Amino acid sequence: MFALYLLIALSAGLALPIQAAVNSRLAAAAGGETLVATFVSFAVGTLFLFFAAWAKTDLFGHLATVGQQPWWKLSGGLLGSLFVFTTILLAPKLGVANMLFVIIIGQLTAAAIIDHFGLIGMAAREISFSKLLGLGIMGIGLAVFSFGDKILK
Repeated sequence: MFALYLLIALSAGLALPIQAAVNSRLAAAAGGETLVATFVSFAVGTLFLFFAAWAKTDLFGHLATVGQQPWWKLSGGLLGSLFVFTTILLAPKLGVANMLFVIIIGQLTAAAIIDHFGLIGMAAREISFSKLLGLGIMGIGLAVFSFGDKILK
């Protein structure tokens, strides 16, 4: 089962650069309006998720509990929209690979902090020297990936 989860995670990772490229082309078609492309992307995703959740779950029963949740539990949608907005904005400026490399470094740094301190209700998983070393190596990899052609000429 663990291998299936890894495959799903890999698939999600493969989808991110495609999503960034598709959405940046959508923004170009919308007159360069990043906000419009972000809105359209989320509207299409929302419609898909509405029908999928309606077909597969007790959607309206579960929605009835949303108002009882603390505000921060609803912030995921805001963070997701900011992420999509950022990828639409930066993909044409940095290139998809450079943009995602920096995003991945940021994601791993935040994830390591969340895991180490058990933030946001997650189980605490102490960060080890090898994990810190891995983050450092990725940082060096980012520098080589992004600036290596200029440095190694």
